[in-house]
Amino acid sequence: MSLNETAFANAAPQVDSAPRQPAGPQQAPATRLSAPALDHGIDRALDTLLRQQRPDGHWVYELEADATIPAEYVLMVHYLGEAPDLDLEARMARYLRRIQNPDGGWPLFHQGRSDVSASVKAYFALKMAGDDPQSAPMQRARQAIHAMGGAEASNVFTRTLLALYGVLPWKAVPMMPVEIMLLPRWFPFHLSKVSYWARTVIVPLLVLNSLRPQARNPRGVGINELFVGNCHTVGLPPRAPHQHAGWYTVFRGLDALLRVAEPLFPRTLRRRAIAAAQRFVRERLNGEDGLGAIFPAMANSVMMFDVLGVPPDDPARAVARRSLERLLVEHGDEAYCQPCLSPVWDTALATHALLETGDARAAQAAGRALDWLRPLQVLDLRGDWAVRRPLVRPGGWAFQYANAYYPDVDDTAVVAAAMDRFMRAHQAPGRYGEAVARATEWIVGMQSGNGGWGAFEPENTHLYLNNIPFADHGALLDPPTADVSARCLSMLCQTGATPGKSEPAARALRYLLAEQMPDGSWFGRWGTNYIYGTWSALCALNAAGLPPAAPELQRAVAWLARIQNADGGWGEDGSSYRLDYRGYEPAPSVASQTAWALLALMAAGAAQHPAVARGIDYLLRTQQPGGLWHEPRFTAVGFPRVFYLRYHGYARYFPLWALARYRNLQRGQMGQSGQVSWGL
Repeated sequence: MSLNETAFANAAPQVDSAPRQPAGPQQAPATRLSAPALDHGIDRALDTLLRQQRPDGHWVYELEADATIPAEYVLMVHYLGEAPDLDLEARMARYLRRIQNPDGGWPLFHQGRSDVSASVKAYFALKMAGDDPQSAPMQRARQAIHAMGGAEASNVFTRTLLALYGVLPWKAVPMMPVEIMLLPRWFPFHLSKVSYWARTVIVPLLVLNSLRPQARNPRGVGINELFVGNCHTVGLPPRAPHQHAGWYTVFRGLDALLRVAEPLFPRTLRRRAIAAAQRFVRERLNGEDGLGAIFPAMANSVMMFDVLGVPPDDPARAVARRSLERLLVEHGDEAYCQPCLSPVWDTALATHALLETGDARAAQAAGRALDWLRPLQVLDLRGDWAVRRPLVRPGGWAFQYANAYYPDVDDTAVVAAAMDRFMRAHQAPGRYGEAVARATEWIVGMQSGNGGWGAFEPENTHLYLNNIPFADHGALLDPPTADVSARCLSMLCQTGATPGKSEPAARALRYLLAEQMPDGSWFGRWGTNYIYGTWSALCALNAAGLPPAAPELQRAVAWLARIQNADGGWGEDGSSYRLDYRGYEPAPSVASQTAWALLALMAAGAAQHPAVARGIDYLLRTQQPGGLWHEPRFTAVGFPRVFYLRYHGYARYFPLWALARYRNLQRGQMGQSGQVSWGL
């Protein structure tokens, strides 16, 4: 037996079978791991990941959301009166029918419960695409929507779409007059006080809500049959569960006053406001990457240009319309529309996985990836974040190919950590040194007062705004969160700014420790959920120098061991984002969440824990013939309780990362305690 095989054989005793019910690995037997099998699994995953690298060095995988995005694309085409691509429309209809729940509705994530707003949009799109309302899928959909309270139970964004089609009266939509564009910054509601995604969606929507155009809808399709009552008598939506009764009552009263006052607004004021909205959109149009580089803002910008009479061949409107086509994904007889593109995120995370392997081919590919990323750093434009940080120099990366007004600290931290890691491994301190320095400077400048970081802007914490009638989704703001803050702390520590040397890192550490849940986990804002947050936090605490014996790490390790599934993997359901945030919700094991749990345990110094050997065994057993993993479940989130995501890349690079790190630890290349020389 080789030395490597001996190390793996000593990791845990052999077992004959796994228990039928989930159990902590302290009670369940572990599995013997073979070093050659691990090497083979890593090599297969690595080979496939290398083959999927684009010629210019980057990776980009599909980013899939729920039925609302493809449904809105279909409806937008008919709203504009364009001649639809009938083949594309038919393929989108097949996609929508395939993801329909057995009960007839549509979920917000794979195997989730049906959501009334998503179901109304999907039904409307299918009917617009020519589906027979008497067909079995459409009948089941109507029954499901009625059971959920009918279309009148839809959220504000769905109500706005229905009002644009004349299905609902505008009195059923909260007042959002375009004159909001002219409010001073000190006013309780100002666009700088909401998140970037809300701002880019709202600005063109203000024009639509004020001018109230009517969809062309050449086929004259309506959906009155989805209402339990009379669609013409529907009023404002009731208070959402997250909204405070007192605040909501105040804002509901202001809504009533605005309805009375709006007809009295001077026309010159409205013209100025519309001009300000159009100027905002044009300044941030972002070429073929689109306004905010996210579908809702991009679609709203096209419809805004349309209602303002901007002709289709106008360069701004034309490029805004083309930007939406870049989001389309076509697979055989199906097609769907992505909410945005994720090349920077995919490339940076794939690079970390490659660097973990220690493979020469992987190192070369990582260098090409980082060379592709370097010129995408935003160095000369102070985006909307500069409203609160006017003296901070830019230095971040965006999530998408281009989104210069809206870089985010999460992507920036992951990219900078990968660059630093590459330079250390290859003794090339100058290759990305300036890029890492600028990224570090920007991230430190973006830290919020409580020591944490939001994703896109600092101090975006005007929580009372989630009580306005428009904010029934509860996703208006971008406050600091544990997962983003952990990534920033990890990067700072990796580059030498540890809590003992850096006050920003010390404040971040205090923030992160305070965010630990009583059960030992951390909340994950951008990934599902407590597994993701705990992985992020433990990597940061590792990088900050906390020893494995620290009580915070011990509690987290015990929690991860306790929630491990009987098959050795980990899984968490999107329902853990329910309003009360009671904690982890179990789900079948998947590769990406298993990888996060494994990376978390190893970061906590628990590489020899029986749970780790069982988790590695799960990944090796479930690896597909092509070297990757099948993962239909959604393991990420855009807005908790509202909008969920499936990153198709997560099952490609995260399992490879975990397998390679385990091999490195077993070979003694990273220290017995699991302390690593990089943050992530």
